[in-house]
Amino acid sequence: MTTERITTPLRPSGAMVAVISQSPDGPRYLLLHSAEYVPGKAGDWEWGPPSGCIEPDEDIATCATRELFEETGIRGEPQPVATEDIGWALFFLNVPWGTAVRLDAAEHNDFAWVTFEDACRMCRPERVAEGFRIAVEAARMSHRGPSI
Repeated sequence: MTTERITTPLRPSGAMVAVISQSPDGPRYLLLHSAEYVPGKAGDWEWGPPSGCIEPDEDIATCATRELFEETGIRGEPQPVATEDIGWALFFLNVPWGTAVRLDAAEHNDFAWVTFEDACRMCRPERVAEGFRIAVEAARMSHRGPSI
């Protein structure tokens, strides 16, 4: 007797958006500083890209768009990178250099446009940095993003 296992795709718990801009000095990536941390005190979850949890009955693309706007004031349509069978969906969005960032003070107390190397170093824990790297690589491969 064989038993077939029926599995359903894992529904993401939320979404992360790698926000990319081409500065005069090369590509820069938007990171947000958590309001739960005192600036300068390093730790997991201190810095990261815009992200947040999905709401009931919300699709993952809507989650990414909503979280991006709530956390940064940036309106746009993040491009999907990984949205199925993953715990946290990955997106990217290219914005013009000089795009205004408006923080939700309850969630974030600072932001920075940083190099790829700095972003990878600042994003912690490692799974956040890995998701960020995957999203940036997808942007680069799509020809809609800058070279790293």
